[in-house]
Amino acid sequence: MNGNQQLLRINRNVIICFVVSASLSAVVAQALTEQENYLNTTITIIFGYVVYFGIFSCLFYSDNKSRYKSMQSKQIKKELLALISSFGVGEIIYLSVRWPTFYYFLEIEIEPFLASLASEIIATGCYMAAVTVFLRKTKTY
Repeated sequence: MNGNQQLLRINRNVIICFVVSASLSAVVAQALTEQENYLNTTITIIFGYVVYFGIFSCLFYSDNKSRYKSMQSKQIKKELLALISSFGVGEIIYLSVRWPTFYYFLEIEIEPFLASLASEIIATGCYMAAVTVFLRKTKTY
């Protein structure tokens, strides 16, 4: 499969996961209104991670199961290592943007629902850009 198509599928999966995770995280953030801001931020982000990675894992598997069956073990390991390193860098960037922005928005008394959505949009944009750049730099896709 063409590398650009694979990259588009990954970005599509990220966007699907973003929409579901952001929506549910915003509900959790609003439900935790009475908690301290740092607890609301931390619990909401952990919840979002669980939802995001649960959905992403299913989507990635369904998109790639036939492709990986036809690949050699060495190629699969090489590609998965590049994916994990790219997503790892993206996650570091995501978390370093998401937590402080979400916490800041709560501190300036923006509604938790909106604070969660706004910080999720900002952090996911940074995440997608970072992952796309690293996947291209490592020539994975």
